[in-house]
Amino acid sequence: MASKTMDLGNGPVGRLVAKLAAPAVVAQVINLLYNLVDRMYVGGIPKTGTDALAGLGVALPVTLILSAFSNLVGMGGAPLASIFLGENKRDEAERVFNNGFVLLLIFGVALTAVILSAGDPILKLFGAPDSSFEYASDYLFIYGAGTLFVMISLGLNPFITAQGFSFTSMATVAIGAVLNIGLDPLFIFALNMGVKGAALATIISQGVSAAWVIIFFSGKKTRFRFRKEFFRISTKTAGRILILGLSPFIMSVTESAIQIVFNVNLKHYSGNDSDYTAALTIMLSANQMVCMPLNGLGTGVQPLVSYNYGAGNSARIKKAVKIVSIVALCVSTTVWLISLLVPQIYGYMFSASPSVMELIKKYTPYFMMGTIFFFAQMTLQNVFVALNQAKISIFLACLRKVILLIPLCFILPLFAGSAGVYYSEGIADIIAGITTATTFFVMSPRILKKREQQIALEHSYNKNAA
Repeated sequence: MASKTMDLGNGPVGRLVAKLAAPAVVAQVINLLYNLVDRMYVGGIPKTGTDALAGLGVALPVTLILSAFSNLVGMGGAPLASIFLGENKRDEAERVFNNGFVLLLIFGVALTAVILSAGDPILKLFGAPDSSFEYASDYLFIYGAGTLFVMISLGLNPFITAQGFSFTSMATVAIGAVLNIGLDPLFIFALNMGVKGAALATIISQGVSAAWVIIFFSGKKTRFRFRKEFFRISTKTAGRILILGLSPFIMSVTESAIQIVFNVNLKHYSGNDSDYTAALTIMLSANQMVCMPLNGLGTGVQPLVSYNYGAGNSARIKKAVKIVSIVALCVSTTVWLISLLVPQIYGYMFSASPSVMELIKKYTPYFMMGTIFFFAQMTLQNVFVALNQAKISIFLACLRKVILLIPLCFILPLFAGSAGVYYSEGIADIIAGITTATTFFVMSPRILKKREQQIALEHSYNKNAA
């Protein structure tokens, strides 16, 4: 038993996928609201909305980097802990959890110092338009002060999911998001704080989520507890966490990197026009609307996949992957059709000005044309992590952004100007998605067969030793 509520080794696969993945998807959607609600409200600020929205778009890559470090620990440690649970090695699972907690504290303190001391130079380097720089600076400074809250809430939450407590994990995000939705209009409009109010609402909400997580791991239900004897960092354990977490870390960091490249190139080719940055911010938000739910689908099913990988049960893994692949394909196809047929819907969501709306209608179909392949890029890549295949997952994480998108974002504008920035996203998504799907369906049978052989050898050895 992986928990008191879910039998990951023997329970019906379809039902387990629903119980694990549905709350994880909802949690990702709710988590998305943290940033989307800020942008929606900020875009509606009278007179300065477009510049303020562009400012948040420039600050967003920095906030993604902060989240990347929480993913490095949480997304690397949680699957590893699940594998140990599947192998009935509870002490090793708890060592992973406690080492992960200490790593999150170290990263949190270090990143807070960097943001508070060097936030403005970073924003200038990242391509902030002159008219939106002040808004980006105000938002980032306040957000940076709450970095430790982000580390704890996002970094420890996967360890809740890893035990099968998917609804508790969803509540971690829901509590903060609901609070953020309520505080945003109060701080932004009622108290007339503008983007400062948006940032303050976000860090207060993250702080409440962090407190919720700490309370959970101090309670009776959890199988992972804070144990002082495991607070001392083990080089071997920390190394395994960071290696396995490198793929989701790279995905987050490269997401940040490409947005920086987008902003810098748009500033250059548009003549410092904040309309292009605001339009990009909206398109990236639309992109996240499909990325994050599919990422939730992949991370949600990780405990089931990791547990059965540890136990050597390939049949259950194959069934789970089949279910999530079909669901992910349906979701990505739906968003793809909306983006091609009615792209202006995204402009209405963020109160786009007429000039920004024209850019959205013109370029969103190109920007989003590869989203149909996100079922593989977002979901199946997370399954590779659950299967303890760090090298493959790292390569696929690098492929879309580092190998394809960033070079295209520099090359295409040489021929197509600002439009080339928008074209690069769709082209990279198509190539990366096809590559990820092909790699998974070729490599996964070999990975599962090898694991079955390892389990058979272990059983044979133990039998002979007895």
